[in-house]
Amino acid sequence: MKGRRIRIDFTSVAGVPVSIGLILLGQAIEGGSIKSIMQFTAALIVFGGTLGAVLLSFSMNDVKQAAFALKTVFLWDGEPPARTIETVMQFATKARSGGILSLEDLLPTVDDPFLRKALSAVVDGASPHTMREMLETENQRREEHDEIPAKVYEAAGGYAPTVGILGAVLGLIQIMQNMADPSKLGAGIAVAFVATVYGVGSANLIFLPAATKLKMKARHEGRRRELMLEGVLAIQEGLNLQIIQEKLRGYAAQADQEPAKRPRAA
Repeated sequence: MKGRRIRIDFTSVAGVPVSIGLILLGQAIEGGSIKSIMQFTAALIVFGGTLGAVLLSFSMNDVKQAAFALKTVFLWDGEPPARTIETVMQFATKARSGGILSLEDLLPTVDDPFLRKALSAVVDGASPHTMREMLETENQRREEHDEIPAKVYEAAGGYAPTVGILGAVLGLIQIMQNMADPSKLGAGIAVAFVATVYGVGSANLIFLPAATKLKMKARHEGRRRELMLEGVLAIQEGLNLQIIQEKLRGYAAQADQEPAKRPRAA
């Protein structure tokens, strides 16, 4: 079987520069400048505090998984349902012409571990009930694992605005302590306002959107595995090829209509 091809997720690639670029454009129209929101101290407070809160909330393995998963927001090897159905139909055709046991010779060519496990169970003569129970549990476990990065970024999106408010309070404290020295008021005011911008902006323009996209992709992979499970069970049942294909198309269409759960905006 052919390996899955990595594709650019153009909505993600376009989303970041569009959102940030238009905000900066609006600021420029109002007479502001990019330099006015480039504040190292505010960035250190917000992103350092958010990172610390995330590390306290999750294990190091979870945080590493989230860091590696970030690339899948922009580059993804997800397989469309039509291609999954095509792959399953190839095995259905082989089983129809040569029998279930003929699938054993094709198992080494199957790249997807879930599909290989399902086909192996069929070849080994597992009962439909046992197969469904075993593979549904496997799918659920895998989907929960795939959603861990989304939970990490969702948590970061919740922490960042609060840490931004903390930065604003620290800036106000600095202002109050230096009321007698006007030359130091500017730095405190900059920290106070820019920290809030960094916290709210990073949460709603980066962390929460990334969590949403990762959840959607984890859900897509879960539905794709369900599609493979239904197809393999239909092969085991010995259904007609046309019936199998129509059944999988109907299942894929129904899965696409299910609403995706999205993180709550800060």
